Amino acid sequence: MRVLFVASECAPFVKTGGLADVVGALSKALAPLGVEVRVMLPAYPALAEVLATGEEVLNSGAFHGGPARLVAVRAAGLDLLLLDAPHLFDRPGNPYADSDGRDWSDNHLRFGALSLAAAQVARGELDGWRPDLVHAHDWQAGLVPAYLRLGAKPAPPAVLTIHNIAFQGLFPAAASAELGLPEAAFNADGYEYFGHVGFLKAGLVYADRITTVSPTYANELLSPDYGLGLEGVLAARRSDLTGILNGVDLAVWNPATDPAIKAVYSSRAPKGKAANKATLEARFGLMPRADAPLFCVVSRLTRQKGLDLLLEALPRLRARGARLVVLGAGEADLQTGFLEATRRDPGSVGVVIGYDEPLSHLMQAGSDAILIPSRFEPCGLTQLYGLRYGTLPVVARTGGLADTVVDANDAALAAGCATGFQFAPVTAAALGDAIDRVCDVYANAPAWRSMIRRAMRHPVGWDRSVATYVALYRSLVDGAEPPVDG
Repeated sequence: MRVLFVASECAPFVKTGGLADVVGALSKALAPLGVEVRVMLPAYPALAEVLATGEEVLNSGAFHGGPARLVAVRAAGLDLLLLDAPHLFDRPGNPYADSDGRDWSDNHLRFGALSLAAAQVARGELDGWRPDLVHAHDWQAGLVPAYLRLGAKPAPPAVLTIHNIAFQGLFPAAASAELGLPEAAFNADGYEYFGHVGFLKAGLVYADRITTVSPTYANELLSPDYGLGLEGVLAARRSDLTGILNGVDLAVWNPATDPAIKAVYSSRAPKGKAANKATLEARFGLMPRADAPLFCVVSRLTRQKGLDLLLEALPRLRARGARLVVLGAGEADLQTGFLEATRRDPGSVGVVIGYDEPLSHLMQAGSDAILIPSRFEPCGLTQLYGLRYGTLPVVARTGGLADTVVDANDAALAAGCATGFQFAPVTAAALGDAIDRVCDVYANAPAWRSMIRRAMRHPVGWDRSVATYVALYRSLVDGAEPPVDG
């Protein structure tokens, strides 16, 4: 089976968050099950060296003010189709915004072009390779199903995955003409969303099937609190919506082989974790302590991630003698708040503003627990990395966090099945209570070691989920029985 992935990011080439990790890892995980995946990406500057080694396979003509072509290349174990349109993608900054963080004003044209190029490939305009199915990821690829269903030519089925419904791709109504979308479909039953062109809305309406990244999030999306205005669209398509839990790349995230950490270790030979902790403490200038845990945060610093609540709860964390290291960037006041915490308590709180992939691995290896107090979290990957590295996740009871972490309540501790700590409601007080519970269990060394071993053995790979994706694809391509949430 041939499947075309369409996405705005893919690890290890370009990454701003978990979307990139999922696109890269899932593409590889599908191959052993007989699914040949090609990943279509914009040819950003970060891909210049990869682009130079490829071969032009399709001249797409003029896209929104300039020439565009598709270049095929194999790199990092992935087959890529790069949309080379320098007038749209050869720019500084991240994939969506300039160096000052301002969204590019023509993002609708940039990602409309990505969707249009994908539709060309889906309809067979690429010699020698035509997909049996198209899998579009998030709003940036949301117009792919629209172009396929609203066009005149036959097209393969399309799947759309919602990685985070908070990002919807909304643009002025005038954009419909620029994008070549039929005016007759600019209505509530089509791609119109409260007077705007809605990229994600278009995908939800025109995709043959919709997936999201955890079973709990799939259910949450049907409510106004989580659906963010699209809950009615999703409710109407409930029978076509499936929650499939994300996994992680077990080769990249493996404490037994990770080149980015100080000492390798495993659930059977965990002693190396102590050496990573000492290295991490030195990296952040922290005073070593054996009687209280070292917490970490590896995240965008936003209110969605609940990190304003962590700032409120920080006095409780410090009152227990615990320490905190933070890696991330985001909202200015949150960045300032964490930096001020390092100035107040330099031996106990350390912060790096920005993103550093090797440092994120060391933080997972060297910390005792990872804090993820998200107000909502479609799936989350950092808690899966934490489980893999024996860094116990402390998570809000929402979305994929609730699906992947077994809370260390009295019953779970007694039964020997706890892998982390959940809390609800998502408030600073509840987070503080969870931090207290972590410190209490940490003080019981045998119980803590048992939880670490159990967490590291918890399955966090793609085995189960990738089989569900293949069943979903088969249901569309071959008419097989569709899968249930998994």
